[in-house]
Amino acid sequence: GELNMVTDGEKDGGDGYFIELGPGKQWAQIDLGASYALHAILAWHYHSQARVYRDVIVQVSDDKDFLRGVATVFNNDHDNTAGLGIGKDKEYVETSDGRLIDARGVIARYVRLYSGGNTANDLNHCVEVEVYGTPPK
Repeated sequence: GELNMVTDGEKDGGDGYFIELGPGKQWAQIDLGASYALHAILAWHYHSQARVYRDVIVQVSDDKDFLRGVATVFNNDHDNTAGLGIGKDKEYVETSDGRLIDARGVIARYVRLYSGGNTANDLNHCVEVEVYGTPPK
């Protein structure tokens, strides 16, 4: 698939509706075009088969290179395999409902979503990501 599929609004889990990234730690980044107070991030990995994605980490920042001002809003990497810190969030089985992440109003322009393989294979997939926010006060 093409990277623009991550934000094309199509949440179908079938072939042709997702991007496939190689094994190991991979990420996709979204530029919101401006900074917003982020309230929710909804993400879909491949959900046509029941599987758990490993080392799912969602970070946000105003820095496109994620070198400063990085906030982690979700992290299920229980053993720091990805090298971004030990997460306390639980692993979950992917479904067509997606995974709702509370962004707690953090202000950011960029959203980066990491994963590190899944229970079916070592590959990483992304069907869709939606980000909900409001202009900062």
